[in-house]
Amino acid sequence: MTAMAIPKSDNIKARARKTVSLLKENYPQAGCTLDFKSIHQLMVATILSAQCTDERVNKVTPGLFKKYKSVKDFAEAHVEELGRDIYSTGFHNAKARAIKTSAQQLLERHGGAMPATLDELVELNGVGRKTGSVILGAGFGLAEGIVVDTHVARISRLLGFTGHKDAVRVEKDLMAIIPKKDWIAYSHLLIEHGRTLCKARRPDCGSCFLNKLCPSAPVK
Repeated sequence: MTAMAIPKSDNIKARARKTVSLLKENYPQAGCTLDFKSIHQLMVATILSAQCTDERVNKVTPGLFKKYKSVKDFAEAHVEELGRDIYSTGFHNAKARAIKTSAQQLLERHGGAMPATLDELVELNGVGRKTGSVILGAGFGLAEGIVVDTHVARISRLLGFTGHKDAVRVEKDLMAIIPKKDWIAYSHLLIEHGRTLCKARRPDCGSCFLNKLCPSAPVK
């Protein structure tokens, strides 16, 4: 892995661009780790991923999508049965209600099609700004925001890109310094970095290719 020094005169936007460039160089494979074949499946998988690992979700969804093949199937599902089908993802009752209700809303409001704007997505049950941004980015290739999960918020603070813990404020800070063309990739890259080197309990700053750009790194 390569490292890059930052000139003392560099500003935060330039440092952010260099950071994204190095992340792309070191994690060319970074992307959405949820398995899906349609944008509605992506929405269901993203709802299931709340407080659950993508790995666990990907073990549940093959059987789930084989049983419920369409938006209509999910809309007509029995909540209790659907809850049992997704039990291992946690919070199964709330997730089952959200998946069923959002499917009904899609049929009633959009003819069963997935809307492609954040304003329309967040009106669906179980879809907040984060889930909506995941759907737009991974499903439509559209960037209306930056997905802020625990890795993204934590590492962005370490990098000095934000001083906030609230996801909405973190996103606002990031959108001001990360080029829009990189909004979708930024989240995937930081998630990969958080899993690989910048782990919450034991960040490997000595091996990190960002240590010369990161004000929190004790090793330069």
